Amino acid sequence: MRTSTIISSSLLLTFSSLTFSTHSLAAKHCVEADLAFSGNIYTANDNFPKANHLAIKGNKIAAVSLEPITLCDGARHFRLKKGAILPGFTDAHVHLKGIGYREKNLNLQGINSLAETLQAVADYAKANPDASWVVGRGWIEKVWPEKRFPNLADIDAIVGDRPAYLTRADGHSALANSAALKLAGIDKHTQAPEGGAIEKDSKGELTGLLVDNAMALVEKLIPENTRADDKDALARGLKRNAQLGWTQTQNAGGSWQDLQLLQELQNEGQLAHRVYYALSQGDDADKLLNKGAQFDGGSWISARGIKLYSDGALGSRGAALIEPYHDAKSKGLLLIDEPTIMPILEKALRKGIQIQTHAIGDLANRLVLDWYEKAFRNVPRDEWAIANPRWRIEHSQNITPEDQDRFKQLGVIPSMQPSHAIGDLHFAPDRLGEKRLQNAYPWQSLLDKGLIIAGGSDAPVEIGDPRIEFYAASIRKDTSGFQAEGWHPELAVSRDNALKMFTLWPAYAAFEENLRGSIEVGKLADLTIFNRDIMTVAGDQILEADVLFTIIDGNIAYQKP
Repeated sequence: MRTSTIISSSLLLTFSSLTFSTHSLAAKHCVEADLAFSGNIYTANDNFPKANHLAIKGNKIAAVSLEPITLCDGARHFRLKKGAILPGFTDAHVHLKGIGYREKNLNLQGINSLAETLQAVADYAKANPDASWVVGRGWIEKVWPEKRFPNLADIDAIVGDRPAYLTRADGHSALANSAALKLAGIDKHTQAPEGGAIEKDSKGELTGLLVDNAMALVEKLIPENTRADDKDALARGLKRNAQLGWTQTQNAGGSWQDLQLLQELQNEGQLAHRVYYALSQGDDADKLLNKGAQFDGGSWISARGIKLYSDGALGSRGAALIEPYHDAKSKGLLLIDEPTIMPILEKALRKGIQIQTHAIGDLANRLVLDWYEKAFRNVPRDEWAIANPRWRIEHSQNITPEDQDRFKQLGVIPSMQPSHAIGDLHFAPDRLGEKRLQNAYPWQSLLDKGLIIAGGSDAPVEIGDPRIEFYAASIRKDTSGFQAEGWHPELAVSRDNALKMFTLWPAYAAFEENLRGSIEVGKLADLTIFNRDIMTVAGDQILEADVLFTIIDGNIAYQKP
């Protein structure tokens, strides 16, 4: 679209990397706009991938052009001197309330040694003497110089006066102290529940580590958070995400009550970004299956998915593998079986509910594909509520080549978190061995087969920063620039595809590609604007970019101070 030049301005404000003006003169054939931006614009639209100017009217994109746009009187116009204007970033897999509680409670993320982690726990316990439990989350041993998991002796030495429970970053294992184990009635003779493990050392003594379903033995004893606590955590998570540049997050499993709390926050003007919501396996998922998809009518909140779990995590050796772990005799854990999942899948097809199943190991991914395929056969097509149900597998970390083909054949969307790969590279070679690494985090292999990838962060398992996710997808090195031997750099994706992983493709995965996900006239005005052009700068500079603006629904949800 070619238009006449931009008219003069009466007010000019200079920022470090942009200028702002308001237009005072009306012009013939001007574009009615509330906001306008000029600079390096990447649209994620293959038919018009690059632009220099855009205008927003209300909550929609009004114009996109390579040439200057004539704006009518009253538009605020920001000229970006450097940086990039991008479609609003979407985190396709996040645990929103967990992010909020990570900010509220004992946050053990990003601590680089066991000694420092234990000191952080000791400091928290001392600072909170009235807390009946010491509860924290976020530790991960992969970069610790001690090169081991924390154990019972470690935690008992610093918290012996009350129960303590520290969840690993992935949420699939936790360390409990002796007081917590005693309350739960766990000793070295206790049998782990199906789909769980109570770890013991070489002498048969408890290590304090609980894996997957065994975690519930202690978790059920921790004092419950109040409804007000949950609402506050959700609000904190929303605010933090908007500041990081996310315009939508896709919540990978939650309760019906939390969905109601999000609606309350929206009514109170505190919903800082859009939310696409999946209900967790169990009673809440059953409620969605009975009620059908829940929409707010304005694309701010929608709930049409169910989150299921097939296995655990790779780091804690809970991911289900076809062959044993390279560094253990175990093949991992399966958390669901066909008789349990099949009625859910069949009803979901008939009700138009999207299925999102956690699967990390190659066996788990194979079984989930088997179950999806069987459900597709069992339910006649004329009984499907949606012709293309867009079912997903969350994580999809380890997939054999033949099963990668089946993703395409079945129309299943891999929902993947690039930061897992640059974190897991510190232990995945030990877990999988060299041969299986070529099937691990196979982003480009899946794209080569014609699939799309919905990119996410899995926060609070990971930090939840879009810069890290974009960097991981396109550079495939950890944040220090390290890449393990045999880590298959050819499986990194281009920056154009990394952009789509966090914009257009998550929109498709949420049935919203006609509403958002790219910068096109008529689509919702969601933008993420960085002060560096992450599409062209050197790889390490991606991580140094700052968010200048998060624009949601045509409004400035966040502006860099």
